[in-house]
Amino acid sequence: MSNFSNFFNGKYAIFTVFLVLLMQNYANGEAVHLTQDNIDHILASNELVFINFYATWCRFSSSLAPIFDEAADAVREAFPNEGSVVMGKVDCEKESNVASRFHITKYPTLKVIRNGQPTKREYRGQRSVQAFKEFVVKQLEDPIKQFHELKELVNLDTTKRMIIGYFDRKDVPEYNTFRRVATNLKDDCQFHVGFGTCSKEACEIGQFIGMFDASKNMHPPEQPIIVFRPDKARSNDEDETFTGNLKIFDELNIWAQEKCVPLVREITFENAEELTEEGLPFLILFHKPDDYASVKDFKDIVATRLTDQKQNVNFLTADGLKFAHPLHHLGKSEKDLPLVAIDSFRHMYLFPNFKDIYTPGKLKSFLQDLYSGKLHREFHYGPDNDNEVLQIDGQVKIPTAPPESTFKKLAPSKNRYTLLEKDEL
Repeated sequence: MSNFSNFFNGKYAIFTVFLVLLMQNYANGEAVHLTQDNIDHILASNELVFINFYATWCRFSSSLAPIFDEAADAVREAFPNEGSVVMGKVDCEKESNVASRFHITKYPTLKVIRNGQPTKREYRGQRSVQAFKEFVVKQLEDPIKQFHELKELVNLDTTKRMIIGYFDRKDVPEYNTFRRVATNLKDDCQFHVGFGTCSKEACEIGQFIGMFDASKNMHPPEQPIIVFRPDKARSNDEDETFTGNLKIFDELNIWAQEKCVPLVREITFENAEELTEEGLPFLILFHKPDDYASVKDFKDIVATRLTDQKQNVNFLTADGLKFAHPLHHLGKSEKDLPLVAIDSFRHMYLFPNFKDIYTPGKLKSFLQDLYSGKLHREFHYGPDNDNEVLQIDGQVKIPTAPPESTFKKLAPSKNRYTLLEKDEL
């Protein structure tokens, strides 16, 4: 019995020390120190974890540290319930494994983890206690809007992608899954929900959004239903019903992500840093602001012929007037729009003839030539079937290099987070 007591007392002492250390962080008004030992538990047990990845030798990290710690105290006071939010910090020198896991390449880096999953977008807002607190408050806002009457659905903004759920009541596991997915994707989709049994009014609502007509053969009565509605201003696609298991978070989350995050995105000066951070080359359609036809055609072609390339390249559209500088690098101007080009973050390559995007296989071949190095090689030396070094008057002709990437200038600094507003190239 004494051996058991000693074992129990030893384990209890270790647990007590852990709690004391953890509570000291809270008492001192600091962000929680995240380590290899505690980070998985904290990420899994909190809806939102806001992390400052820092290096002690970095002066920008040193400047941010007291502000972030003070903000952590303010957030803790505003959200005292366990499982809601934690503001944490990682010393990247001491916790190099954690830093590598989250692909940290600059200091300080501020990342948001929702429901255990890192978001694509880093925090790039103002660095003040109030700004951090307001950001957390906004992140924890309920992303789902409840509808009660038919007219509320009639008046929804048809230019937005949305996911609409219908449940008997709130306290069912399917709704908890729906809410977690909505929290993860609230920046990409609108989420709406209705509750109740299928009364006459509820059935009318369901018929209006295509729920029951589209899924009556796939769902037994009184089962929750979730429907994706595309942006009707840019798509003629019909509403699509989720047919998977609503109790499995990963299954619904993957489906919703495919629907909410468009295959072709618009690049702007506001999101360029985020897009470059994904590390994939750009295939960009440059167009005039009012040229909706070319944008629609480009999206249709990508969706029907290039979906197997989405892991290798980012498909983008760009306002050719706002992004006139890249066009200038390509030797083009507004009068040459629309046109398609690749930016590899090293060089830019022009798709020779815009009309060729309509020829099956042409755009894919253009991408394959990038992957193989053929674009770079042929820019230097001409077509592969005429790959001889040219001489003029006995002198070797020096090939011209491809235009340098201009979008790499909008990428985040490799050494630290940039505080500069970028509005031009």
